[in-house]
This record gives sequence, structure tokens and C-alpha cells, in this order.
Amino acid sequence: MTQPAILRPREIKSNDRGNGARTTPLVTRRCGSTSMINGITAFDPGASIDLHKHNCEESVMILDGQAIAEIDGVRYPLGPNDTTWIPANVPHRFINASQTEPMRIFWIYASIDATRTMIATGEERPIDAEHHQQGTQS
Repeated sequence: MTQPAILRPREIKSNDRGNGARTTPLVTRRCGSTSMINGITAFDPGASIDLHKHNCEESVMILDGQAIAEIDGVRYPLGPNDTTWIPANVPHRFINASQTEPMRIFWIYASIDATRTMIATGEERPIDAEHHQQGTQS
């Protein structure tokens, strides 16, 4: 039987995603998850991630700051506790709407085998591959 886990983001090394974004994976295969993964991504002022899509549903909650969620070509202003649900294969990205304050999101993928496909290049890779870049999470 898999054991429950307590995960403390302040004790987990973050992965630099470039463009002023850093991701801290939380629930992953490493802690025993077999059906979902989640984590937190922090954005510097004005930072954004590139347009991409996933092979599964994703939900994102704004933890801190002001965000713009660009989903299938439409931009939505979001603040703390606002939550998105994005179906599989829908292009999207998140942008820190502030030029002076940081922004953080909490994300959940509905599959342990989630992938990210970059719209600009078509490059696809497993979300897990990003988590293997550090020694404390998978």
C-alpha cells in the first residue's frame, strides 16, 4: 500500500522554466501518485510561459498576484482564488499581469502521464521530465 505524503513547498527545490517562471512539483510519481500530479509555479513581475497544450485536463488556481489566463485565444484577468479548468488539447498560457509584484499558481493535471506540447514548435515532452531535473522530486 502506498503511504500518504506531506509535502512542504519551501523544502522542495524548484525548477527554473525560463522567462522568469519557476515550478515546484508537489504530488508526483515520487510520492506514490498513480492518477494525478500537481505543483506551484511562481512568476516574476511581467513573466509568462509560452503558449502550450496538454494531453489531459488541467486546473489552475491563482494563489497570489494578478494573472492573465490566455485560453484558446481569449484573455481572462484572474486574481487570488480564481480557478480555471482547461480541457485536453486546448492552447493556453499564464501571464503575470503585474510589472511590480510576483504571481503564483497552483496547477493540477488529471493524469500522471501528462505531456506539454509547445504550440510554437510542436515539441512535446512529459511533465515528469521537468521534475527529473531535480533530486528531491520526480
